[in-house]
Amino acid sequence: MGSLAICGARLFDGERFHEDSHLVISDGCIVGITAGSPASNLPVKQLSGGILSPGFVDVQVNGGGGVMLNDAPSSNTMATIAKAHRRFGTTALLPTLITDSREKTIAAIDAAATAHDMHVPGVIGLHLEGPHLDPARKGAHLEKFMRPLLADDIAIYAEAAKRVGILLLTLAPAQTTPEAVAQLSAAGVIVSIGHAQATADEAEALFDAGARGVTHLFNAMSGLSHREPGLVGAALTRGDVWCGIIADGHHVDRRAIEVALAAKQGPGRVFLVTDAMALVGSEQKAFMLNGRQVRRTDGAFCPKLTLEDGTLAGSDIDMATSIRLLVKEAGVPIADALRRATADPADFLGIGTVRGRLVPGARADLVHLDDGMKVKNVWLAEDL
Repeated sequence: MGSLAICGARLFDGERFHEDSHLVISDGCIVGITAGSPASNLPVKQLSGGILSPGFVDVQVNGGGGVMLNDAPSSNTMATIAKAHRRFGTTALLPTLITDSREKTIAAIDAAATAHDMHVPGVIGLHLEGPHLDPARKGAHLEKFMRPLLADDIAIYAEAAKRVGILLLTLAPAQTTPEAVAQLSAAGVIVSIGHAQATADEAEALFDAGARGVTHLFNAMSGLSHREPGLVGAALTRGDVWCGIIADGHHVDRRAIEVALAAKQGPGRVFLVTDAMALVGSEQKAFMLNGRQVRRTDGAFCPKLTLEDGTLAGSDIDMATSIRLLVKEAGVPIADALRRATADPADFLGIGTVRGRLVPGARADLVHLDDGMKVKNVWLAEDL
């Protein structure tokens, strides 16, 4: 620890590039970006070109390193997942539990609370993707676990929001009410709509009540049409709503990505999520999901994960590869693509002053990329 200047790379601050500048950090925090050469009394870390960016923030990570949170909802599993994704530039993530039993949900909350208390590197909370989802849009989730949101669930999630750091809850209008969403939001739960066969009006009612996001835009939700805009249309036209999107070459066609990025009303933005499964950072060819085998097959940018019936079952992509796909396939400028993995998800979670940006007071969680947007090195604030 102590003060340090990092030189030799283009600096991306979360929104724009700084040329011919250096980054100053002290005791693991950002001091600022300064043009020119560093002061003579500062120790220097010299980089060999490339880009120095804030570490990536991923709000939807089901697994990694060969493990799934659903299989063993513990703080050790969360640590394994975070470590697996760190090598690909992700320095902050929400371990994600997909629809499962009430017992698994409680175990995941307890695990996230333990991880929070132990300051497990990279784990900043918990994403519960279910069980309050719409069976009509179940995707790879098991319908038998899907159920309405009840009063005792609200109490559990409200208490969990105090214990885990950040609690993100994905639910569907078919399983809840605007009044329940308002209660959750008032308690500090970030509510996102997903896995929903909802009309635009039904989605708007939950947005009005406090829902702030949409989970994996386009996938497992009612689409946009000219007479019924669906959840997609409601999300894109609401400026106060944020949208995660899976850019893996399988979940969303690159032209649909281009449409979403062009159409999204702000200040809410479309940001990257991986929806990563156990195989990221692993050489395994298959894994089990709620007793069903998920297989890994070839793909252009990353492998494809499917159940035996062909249903997509999460992704096998890391955040750095998602950024490269946006740049190469969707024609997104590098700064724009990087922002969608750093400042945008951090802003969605309400932590944009401490993560996802190189601004004074933020954590010095950093990723060094080469000119091809591949990861050269990653540092957590505790490492510097």
